[in-house]
Amino acid sequence: MLLEYPTRDRLRQLRLSAMVAELDRQQADPDSATLSFEDRLGLLVDAEWLERSNRRLHRRLHEAHLRLVATPEDIDWAAPRALPKPELRALFTSRWVTAHQAVLLTGPTGVGKTFILCALGHAACRADFRVRYYRLPRLFGEATLARTEGRWLTWLAGLARLDLLLVDDWGLDPFTEEQSRELLEIVDDRYGLRATAIAIKTPLDQ
Repeated sequence: MLLEYPTRDRLRQLRLSAMVAELDRQQADPDSATLSFEDRLGLLVDAEWLERSNRRLHRRLHEAHLRLVATPEDIDWAAPRALPKPELRALFTSRWVTAHQAVLLTGPTGVGKTFILCALGHAACRADFRVRYYRLPRLFGEATLARTEGRWLTWLAGLARLDLLLVDDWGLDPFTEEQSRELLEIVDDRYGLRATAIAIKTPLDQ
């Protein structure tokens, strides 16, 4: 018992708050006395690992600015949308993000492209990738502001460092010549180096 409070204090100083909470739980649970030292230590480590993983996921999701709260588990496979189940389930593993590939989601308005795009982003955040969601008009707006403020190259480099860039609402309006050049620079910086997913409205507006 003499070591109880110094141990807790040292755990807190090491920012191992989840281990402190698990230690308190074990102290209050009579069944914990039947566990071996290795088992109890394993539970302490698991508690801290889970807490840190949850905090990291929360941070990744916050930074991603996903438009919808959508997860792979939320996909309604029974809906009459002819979703390619094997292909989508493979995408939810996020191996394509590691391989720096691109994904195009196509279809008319209202079929759930945004939902699937955000679910892909959520899966990538779970895998600890840096993700950012943009509606294409907002992406162009940030690009214009960056140029106006002289931050274009810095802003472009920030996009290039993202593990996964999600672009939604592609095809709502025709591109201007300047917007076409901006998209070319963004995509060219990422090609073969980072993953990109784009939701494209079909048929495209003329």
